Amino acid sequence: MQMALRLNGVTVAGEFDPAQRLLDFLRLQRGLTGSKEGCGEGECGACSVLLDGELVNSCLVLLGQVQGRALVTIEGMAPDHPLLRAFAASGATQCGICTPGMVIAAHALLARNAQPTLDEVREALAGNLCRCTGYTRIYEAVLAAAAAAGESRDSRTSAR
Repeated sequence: MQMALRLNGVTVAGEFDPAQRLLDFLRLQRGLTGSKEGCGEGECGACSVLLDGELVNSCLVLLGQVQGRALVTIEGMAPDHPLLRAFAASGATQCGICTPGMVIAAHALLARNAQPTLDEVREALAGNLCRCTGYTRIYEAVLAAAAAAGESRDSRTSAR
């Protein structure tokens, strides 16, 4: 099937199998290996991506469902993104399997709620499992990124 989509800000067009899982398309055809195959059933969040700004598990989405839509993977985030810096600074990563999905889920949260509470962070990340680091440092990283973004917004506002 002839398809086109926006992938990390770039239009991707071509002949693609609409029945292929989005996760397989990203990893095998596009070389975007940040999204991981954890459970393959939508239970762990390791394959999380943003589809038109909404958090989805790419293992549950067929490629035909993304026709004409915008997709963002962990590779589409700027290397100096506050979330990535906060995850590193907080020690919120270990094996790396869950990290991309956690960061993408946190990104979706902060896009709709710039200053979440700890309970809101917990709820937003509830669909993402971590077996190594534990959640405390991950939650701290999300709250630190929110605080840093808030400080950045405050300094831009006061400079006007």
